[in-house]
Amino acid sequence: MIPRATYRIQFHAGFTFADAAGLADYLADLGISHLYASPITTAKTGSMHGYDVVDPTTINPALGGEDGFRAMAAALRGRGIGIILDIVPNHMGVGGDENAWWLDVLEQGPGSRYARFFDIDWQPTGQLLAPFLGLPYGEALASGALKLSDDGTAVIAHGTHRFPIRPEDRAEVAADPGAFANPDRLHDLLERQRYRLAWWRTAADEINWRRFFDITELAALRIEDQAVFDAVHALPLRLYSEGLIDGLRIDHVDGLADPPGYCRRLRAAMEAVRPGGYLVVEKILAADEALPTDWRTDGTSGYDFMNEVAALLHDPAGEAPLTQLWTEISGRPGDFHAEEHRARIETLDRTFPGQLDTVVTAFHAIAPRDLTQGMIRRALTAILLEFVAYRSYAGSESDNGERLRAAAARAVTAPGEDDLPARLAEWMLTRPEARDAARRFEQLSAPLAAKAVEDTAFYRYGRLLSRTDVGFDPARFSQPAAEFLGRVDARARDFPNAMLATATHDHKRGEDVRARLAVLSEVPDEWRTLVEGIDLAGTGIDAGDASMILQTIVGAWPMAGPPTSDFAERIGAWTTKALREAKLRSSWTAPDEAYERRAISAATQMIGAPAVGTFAQRIAPAGAMNGLMQAALRCTLPGVPDTYQGAEFWDLSLVDPDNRRPVDYAARRPVARWEEVGLDDWASGRIKQALIGHALGLRRAHPAMFEAPVTPLAVTGARAGNVVAFERRAGEQALVVVAPLRASAGVGERPIVKPDWWGDTSIKVGGEQRGVAALLGERPVHIAVL
Repeated sequence: MIPRATYRIQFHAGFTFADAAGLADYLADLGISHLYASPITTAKTGSMHGYDVVDPTTINPALGGEDGFRAMAAALRGRGIGIILDIVPNHMGVGGDENAWWLDVLEQGPGSRYARFFDIDWQPTGQLLAPFLGLPYGEALASGALKLSDDGTAVIAHGTHRFPIRPEDRAEVAADPGAFANPDRLHDLLERQRYRLAWWRTAADEINWRRFFDITELAALRIEDQAVFDAVHALPLRLYSEGLIDGLRIDHVDGLADPPGYCRRLRAAMEAVRPGGYLVVEKILAADEALPTDWRTDGTSGYDFMNEVAALLHDPAGEAPLTQLWTEISGRPGDFHAEEHRARIETLDRTFPGQLDTVVTAFHAIAPRDLTQGMIRRALTAILLEFVAYRSYAGSESDNGERLRAAAARAVTAPGEDDLPARLAEWMLTRPEARDAARRFEQLSAPLAAKAVEDTAFYRYGRLLSRTDVGFDPARFSQPAAEFLGRVDARARDFPNAMLATATHDHKRGEDVRARLAVLSEVPDEWRTLVEGIDLAGTGIDAGDASMILQTIVGAWPMAGPPTSDFAERIGAWTTKALREAKLRSSWTAPDEAYERRAISAATQMIGAPAVGTFAQRIAPAGAMNGLMQAALRCTLPGVPDTYQGAEFWDLSLVDPDNRRPVDYAARRPVARWEEVGLDDWASGRIKQALIGHALGLRRAHPAMFEAPVTPLAVTGARAGNVVAFERRAGEQALVVVAPLRASAGVGERPIVKPDWWGDTSIKVGGEQRGVAALLGERPVHIAVL
């Protein structure tokens, strides 16, 4: 069953299946057809997101277990609501003492039945590196941080991590467990195990198993192995076969060995038990990259749409002055690609040297004898610095090889080795014996892109933060309405049921934060005045950092103002995370807490500056109008609109965990009616909820119309460039959508354009020329069936 509209829920111990079951009436009234659930399999104790799965074969007891899940499904189904389930085939949570598969590998080594489940290189030592120690190994051993468990079957590190003792060593331990309080005896015992305990800082250089990005507590799975595929998918396929869920969302598909093959295999498995299911993938698309149709998915989970609609909101006239202001303030590049390139160099060197060694070794094994590992390493490094897509899918039907060849052509390596990047690229694309090496390269290029771009460069590049979010292309500042609708139409031809998202559990700032910050592109001179009046250079921190903090304060400022008591705390938490992700003046591995305190103090001072609050509240109505337009497009364009939990009201959240705060559902009931809600109460967010409910109600009432293509409507007059307008026609009826675009100059104290601002601007609707002012009336946007 293809969803009509989804609603994303983040499950954890504080919000369980029983809580979601209680939302059945509310979600039905909002127009939702499917609850879109975060991962529900058993995760690490206390997990707030579910992506650190420790047992993919069971439903998390902390959420209510299988009985609770079935009860929730029944309650939702009673209101006509199905479930789409997010699953995690790429990795599992390890460390601690909860993952039985991982513990068996630690105990049995290569002989474990689960050894092939994880991507481990056992050569040459036969030991798995276990870099879970908070101290260098010698210090941990001497300090007593490593102790035998009470039953003598494992070593416990720091009181949390369990490392089993080989069965053949247990008799020795049982004979005299007290003897192993001696560090030398304990060391001798540990040296014989299937793992080598190590300080966490050794992981980047020496780890011999693949992680999720650089997170040692998440071990990658070899889902390409049929036994692993079967074990991980047994539960979701059973739920799907029973009709308890209607489809799947695949987390981090680019981490897999063969994304196209995996998707086709999963689709076939779903079809074998129940035809017609929904299947989308979390996929970050590079600029102008399209999801291949031969994967047999229904599309992506919506980050590409989020990028497109955000670009639409921005005024191209603001690009040059905002770029100039940023370079003046920060002394950093105005060109995002320059910032990205620098971040790639640092990330490859600091985070993935060990994984790069593995790739180099794989290529060296198939190379002519005179190609040294050093030559290959330099060439591969040069390609990785230039390859802006996540993957090339080399050798598959989805071959994206031209991007790889282009990266190799741009690659700069050592003198005399100029042709080597191109040669290695061709090996990956054409030589069967290079298949394993290519796979290893691809499983490095994807995490490198994610860590260098989204988790580093996006926190360094502060020209305008509304263009740096998950899946975004900051180099494309804006786009006109015609281009936007053209891109929407092109995607709809191949993926009419792709998910449309504007807020997610991964976003770096809420959809209405981005909508408000987009207004800065319309008023760059006023923004400069505010920035210069704050005297960022006098805050005691880097002026670029201060500028990004100021943008965050303005973007997240409450609609009604002034800020609530927790606002400064939220901004402070964002500031700490942003500084550590940027890795310029602080980092997760080497935090500069003194600098962070100065930055948080600067943020507090900016929050208290009267000019900041005045500016934020002045542009808030225009930002809210952008937010309403964004919501209207998400709910009326081709695809499956997804509403992130709570974002049916204003979403002024920041990066996680801020965007996973509890939602006040009592305040959201009953669903406001579009025909009745007024603009005087716009700051409460009920007008946004009413708009979403109205649009989703039309989707429910007129399914044929929402299967029709998008036809742009001709706009004429003085403000023709300030409108996005289209229709979707089925027979004699048509859905007509008209929304203001970059129209802050016409906005007053409410999120609506003043009628006289439109002048003679008109639209041809149903053969009749109609004024935009008349079409909109007292509404921020026009959504109607004619």
